[in-house]
Formats: sequence, C-alpha cells, structure tokens
Amino acid sequence: MKVISFFNNEKQLIKKAANGNRDAQRTLYNLHAPKMLSICRRYLKDIMQAEEAMCNGFLKVFKNLESFRGEGSFEGWMRRIMVNESISYLRKEQKIIFTEYSEEINDATYSPQDSDLEVEHIQALIDELPEGYRAVFVMYAVEGFKHQEIAKMLEISESTSKTQLFKARKLLQYKLKESNLYLYGTDEI
Repeated sequence: MKVISFFNNEKQLIKKAANGNRDAQRTLYNLHAPKMLSICRRYLKDIMQAEEAMCNGFLKVFKNLESFRGEGSFEGWMRRIMVNESISYLRKEQKIIFTEYSEEINDATYSPQDSDLEVEHIQALIDELPEGYRAVFVMYAVEGFKHQEIAKMLEISESTSKTQLFKARKLLQYKLKESNLYLYGTDEI
C-alpha cells in the first residue's frame, strides 16, 4: 500500500486548517501535540492538567489560525499560545504566587550540564519549585523569554521576575547539590 502525502507543505496545511478542514487540523495537531504537551508540562506538574492546557491551547490555535501571518515560525506562534494557556491555568487554579524583592539581584549562573543527573531527574527537581519560581525559571531558562516579556505575560514587575529567577536558581542549585551528594553517597550539604 502506498502512502500519499495529504498536504505538500506547512503553509498549505495551515491554510486548509484555517478554512475548517478537519483533516488538516488533525494533521497539525498530530505534528505538534507532543512538543506542545512538553511545553505545557514544564509549567504544570500534573500531566492531566498539562494535557488540558494543551487542548485548550489547540482550541485557541484553531480558532485564531487566520491571525497567523506567517511572520516567524508557526511552531513559535503556537508555543506562545501554549505558554499563555499554561500560565492562565495556573492563575485560574490560584497556584502561582510571587514574592516581591526590591534590592538589585546578581544574576547567578548555573548550568545543569555541570550535574551528572538525568533530564527526568532535573525535571522532577524543577517540579518541586514553588509555582512562581518554576514559571519564571522555565520562561527564562528554557523558553528564552526576557524579564520584560515575562513581567508582561505574568503581570508582575521586572524586579519580581528577576527575584523569582534568582530564588529558583538558588533552590535548584541546592537541590542539585543535594542530589549529587546523595548519588555519590556523601552526607555533606
């Protein structure tokens, strides 16, 4: 049996999906759902909540597909929707709390590559962060947003964004150090 490509390129696929073609929408969903779910999962600990946020995000994607102008990547446009949907979910559940801090904070740098831990273990450590810390950390360190963008999206000040990142990094550094010591059988912390 020969498989025939239903769509020739992403632009054609997006255009057909914007016109309500269910096959095109299904194809877009199947192409992008795994990556979009992983984005939502970074913000939401519970996989069911992440799936709900992703599904709501895809509803917004399909509803607003005609507004995608082709400027930048389609995946990047969808990613932004998924991030916003995940943040909205956190707000709705009132799980996201931010602490204010007025002093200037040095941006400490730590690289997870310095650790021998597996990606799943690092994700588990990130999941242990308080919601506000985790949201800002993921937006900054993983998604690549600037503090100004984070502040606007989360409706907080830039200094609060910087504080949350600083505290998240400090807590992760401690947890990574603790994990490494545990892995190597050392009782020191």
